[in-house]
Amino acid sequence: RYCSNCQLSNLYLIMAKFHIFLLAIASASVEAFSPTAFSPSPTVRVGTELFMNKKKSSKKKTAKSSGQGFGGAMGMTSKSSFPYAGSVRPGVISEQRIVVDEKIVSPSYSLDGIPKEKSSALLPWIIEVKTAEEIEKMRAAGKLARDILDLAGRAVAPGVTTDEIDTIVHEAVVRAGAYPSPLNYHGFPKSCCTSVNEVICHGIPDSRKLEEGDVVNVDITTYLDGYHGDCSEMFVVGEASPETKKLIQSTYDCWIKACDFVKPGRDYKEIGAIIEDHVTDDGFSTVRNFCGHGIGSVFHTTPNILHYRNNEPNGQMAVGHTFTIEPMICEGSAKVLNWPDDWTATTVDGKKSAQFEHTLVITKDGVEALTAKNENSKLQFWEKESDVYRGFWVGTSEAAKKRAAEINGILAL
Repeated sequence: RYCSNCQLSNLYLIMAKFHIFLLAIASASVEAFSPTAFSPSPTVRVGTELFMNKKKSSKKKTAKSSGQGFGGAMGMTSKSSFPYAGSVRPGVISEQRIVVDEKIVSPSYSLDGIPKEKSSALLPWIIEVKTAEEIEKMRAAGKLARDILDLAGRAVAPGVTTDEIDTIVHEAVVRAGAYPSPLNYHGFPKSCCTSVNEVICHGIPDSRKLEEGDVVNVDITTYLDGYHGDCSEMFVVGEASPETKKLIQSTYDCWIKACDFVKPGRDYKEIGAIIEDHVTDDGFSTVRNFCGHGIGSVFHTTPNILHYRNNEPNGQMAVGHTFTIEPMICEGSAKVLNWPDDWTATTVDGKKSAQFEHTLVITKDGVEALTAKNENSKLQFWEKESDVYRGFWVGTSEAAKKRAAEINGILAL
């Protein structure tokens, strides 16, 4: 028999172990936002360490860019000696903009780069359920993000710099009375992400001119009336090679399959297998270092959406959940090479990468894309030629399917 002191000691031990367990989970969540320490040698991610898109914490000062960019701040020697994997090199980053219109609701990090809201629940399966009013605000933010993304896509052409695209994005978002969410988020210097060729994500718009045959992912997030809307899409500069078309098509199709899977009662962990199984059959690989995420008044939160087969306890889908699915698929290796700017992530072998992203909301009868294309959006080859879904995918709810039929009818699909 145990004495009362022994029982009490055992109770304390159990409580201590549980506390350590909670801290471990919290640390894993924080790890998703940890910075990449700069080193003259390349940093290659080979494990399953996760970084939510645009959510990496940064040690950079909150002072505005000097115009030389992060690479310039580290000195031309380290920049020129860095073993870049592919053909893309960093250009000059123009001075960081600020949003001065006091009528625009700005996020908490707009001035110092540090988000003040609690970014994640303590446990990964605890997920915020949005109210009807919050969802309507997210619809507005999502629609704006879609309109801005379409606008940015129309600017993609040979000879155009990604900094020019960023200027178009910034001015259009502010003109619409919103804030470009990436701007100064953990110090990110621009208003959108432009990831060219081997750049997987978080590409910083700069002076590099787009070239014939390039592919670029433009990632747009708008902060409107206190809520974020997040989406991204691929754009081809001129004509794409057959190999590039196959990569983009596979990425699009696995993404739509994953979106189609979403409905109340299903596990978030199942999304990853749908994506990985599809792309590996096509000879491609899926990035493990970055994941989709919950979104709302907070830019990145639970659930974590892993784009590969996994058994993580990331919760069960329920009505009112809002989150992104955004697989990053690679021609070759899915290992990540991080540039010295502490943001840009490329494939380690220099081969191309592709990505698509929607902000989604779960409804009683399925799911809807809050960032869906509309009758003013451009129909791309992957939407025309898809064996998974032809035309613009809007969702699986009855309301979404009706809307899709209307839009695709206009497109004569």
